[in-house]
Amino acid sequence: MTRRFTSTIIALLIILALGQAAPVLAKDTWISVRSKNFFLVGNASEKEIRQVATRLEQFREAFTRLFRNMRFTSSVPTTVVVFESDSAYAPFKVIPNTAGYFQPGPDVNYITLNAEARGQQDPFNVIFHEYTHLLVNNTIGDAPTWFNEGLAEYYSTVQVSDEKKVVRGSPISNHVYLLRQKKMLPLRTLFQVDHKSPYYNERDKQSVFYAESWALMHYLILGNNGSRAQSIDKFVRLLGSNVPMEQAFRQAFQMTFEELEKELRDYIQHDRYPVLTSTFEEKLAVDTEMQSAPLTEAEVQAYLGDLLLHSNRPESEKYLQKALALDPNLAMAHASLGMLRVREGKIDEARRSLERAVAANSQNYLTHYYYALALSRETMGDDHVVNGYTLEALAKIREELQKAIKLRPDFPESYNLLAFINLVNGSQIDESIVMIKRVLTTSPGRADLLLTLAQLYLRSEDYKSAGDLLERLSQNKSNSEIAEHAGKLLAQMKLRQEQMAKFEKAREDALAGPSAKDTDPHQLPRLGGTTNLESKAEEYDPASALRDALRLPEANEKRIQGTLLRIECDAKGIVFFVQTTGGLLRLKTLNFETINITTFNSGVSGEINCGPRKGENIVVVCYVPGADARARIDGQLRSVEFVPSDFILKT
Repeated sequence: MTRRFTSTIIALLIILALGQAAPVLAKDTWISVRSKNFFLVGNASEKEIRQVATRLEQFREAFTRLFRNMRFTSSVPTTVVVFESDSAYAPFKVIPNTAGYFQPGPDVNYITLNAEARGQQDPFNVIFHEYTHLLVNNTIGDAPTWFNEGLAEYYSTVQVSDEKKVVRGSPISNHVYLLRQKKMLPLRTLFQVDHKSPYYNERDKQSVFYAESWALMHYLILGNNGSRAQSIDKFVRLLGSNVPMEQAFRQAFQMTFEELEKELRDYIQHDRYPVLTSTFEEKLAVDTEMQSAPLTEAEVQAYLGDLLLHSNRPESEKYLQKALALDPNLAMAHASLGMLRVREGKIDEARRSLERAVAANSQNYLTHYYYALALSRETMGDDHVVNGYTLEALAKIREELQKAIKLRPDFPESYNLLAFINLVNGSQIDESIVMIKRVLTTSPGRADLLLTLAQLYLRSEDYKSAGDLLERLSQNKSNSEIAEHAGKLLAQMKLRQEQMAKFEKAREDALAGPSAKDTDPHQLPRLGGTTNLESKAEEYDPASALRDALRLPEANEKRIQGTLLRIECDAKGIVFFVQTTGGLLRLKTLNFETINITTFNSGVSGEINCGPRKGENIVVVCYVPGADARARIDGQLRSVEFVPSDFILKT
């Protein structure tokens, strides 16, 4: 999230104040224009829409030329909606006085803007800022906040004229004025700012952070006649290789934070910010490559409805229903309506809509991906816990994802979902690891893909690779949700490793028995008797090592052995049904992550899914007793340990 009014969170907060907008009738002419990296629709003139496309393509080219050794890509398509006037744009704004905004998404990014001039406000400042974030996050991932925001501010003012001349580094007046008035932050303070920091979230501190981040990036790129610009490229590559920020900084810039701080302070005090004007060697031939086509009124309503859907606006359904009233077989409208139903938890309705979308347009990769996504949610509760898949459902999901991949091989979400269902099913794990590693070559900054890879490593019991990834992700400062999830998985993995190590050590010690040097000569047997060693061998219980390795119950817990019959999952939680000698126990937990699950049985491995258990699963459980007759619960589950079928717990 940035300080711009573009993020999903801010959009959600503003929705309530916008009211319900009636669907816009496409009385004027709407067209689509496709350029190399963007798809544009709008009711502005074709010339204006082409100019927007050209400016976006020129910006993208200008940005990537600073980092010639980096491949900045975005495999998620970007749709641009160009409105001819402020009145046409008004129902779709996130705030009333904006001239443009950027809405990122896992499947589609949206850019919207008004073709009308609006005084001093340039919509491309916001769009370029956010598009810079998109490219950086996809390539670097957990980039330092100062770097990410400073670079985005620097590139927000890029201007391209004559399709060859590029102007970069134009001073941002608000930042210049603030730096004159406010005391500069120490660089170590600036470099420690993350998305939870007051300097990122509190208005009075936020302005200084943005201004100084911009000034620092301006100095590194253009200061000293641009001598440090190549060092930025090296710095980015080191960050992308997971080199710690301070170490990467020293290697790239060959100086300390304190040395740079002195230079930056002098740069700001002189209050002279150079502007770089450069010329492309060749004219960008983007306009001649563009393809345009008219849109039907139904298509217009579908695009507007999909835009509102991706902004989490409830009025999206009105536009989608209007589109289907005009064209009952419009695939895009069915697909968007299906995704709306997925969000609402109406999976049966979603499936019907997406089946119609696939039937109407089998050549659109997104419809196949959406259909597979809906199928994967059929057994998912509100807590996002999957209850497992039938073989038929599994085959259908895979079929749809393979179609999506064939149609768009570089779309990462298809691979991520395919890896997820393989994780749930416990199959094709090695193939999924190879697949996700390949996707990460084009999207190396995607923390969600890295988390998927870590879980695949866990499933294959490659704890070294899993631990390295989880350790790194648990320190992620850009995505607290992924950091928290990774931290929990890492703790569970370490606990399992500790228990298994304890089990193996106890088993080895027990099998080895006492050594000769440990034998007390005074305890040697009398003639005709038996040795102590023989006596111990007779008494040795091979299960004793496992008993020592089991988790000890806490003071308020009870431990018992039984047979796990089934696991039931719903929106209210998860219930383990365990048959014991004393009767059936129903033990509840909020989700799988809140309990410790360990297996000492080679026949049980990988993810534990909801549903009936196949075969005999002997378990030792620890739980806090507390019967709830209404909920039919006997206690709160704390741990589940799978043990061999011949194991006997002794208390």
